[in-house]
Amino acid sequence: MVCAACFVSVAQVHAQDSRVAIFDSQRVMRESGPAKAAEEKIKQEFSKRGKEVDDLGLKIKAMAEKLEKDAPVISESERIKRQRELTDLDQDFKRKQRIFSEDLNQRKNEEIAALVDRAVKAVKQIAEAEKYDIVLQDAVYFNPRVDITDKVLKALSK
Repeated sequence: MVCAACFVSVAQVHAQDSRVAIFDSQRVMRESGPAKAAEEKIKQEFSKRGKEVDDLGLKIKAMAEKLEKDAPVISESERIKRQRELTDLDQDFKRKQRIFSEDLNQRKNEEIAALVDRAVKAVKQIAEAEKYDIVLQDAVYFNPRVDITDKVLKALSK
């Protein structure tokens, strides 16, 4: 019984000496300078392609409306020809839209991976410099005094 009490009190002393920190990775992904720069870079990189896809969608919509409006007054062969044309254009649109979306997601994932690597390095540097024993990510609840997110944001902006 005495040994158990001694063990518990020794464990509590060691636990009190431990330094714990928390950082909010979602906040880092939203607010850090590199995250904002990456977002802007991707926006510029994909804006032209996005506009092309959007324009093609508008063209298809206009063609469909025109076909619907003209259907009663055009010949059956002309209607079929326009429907085929519209179907082909719609398939092309969906293919381009899918490729655009895949490319955009891949590019975003690349930038996120690079940012995560930088954030992990920053967290490690802060943990070593301030002698933290453990740094946790995205806790459900934590006392603000153990939050190092601002320090991570500052380190990333350098």
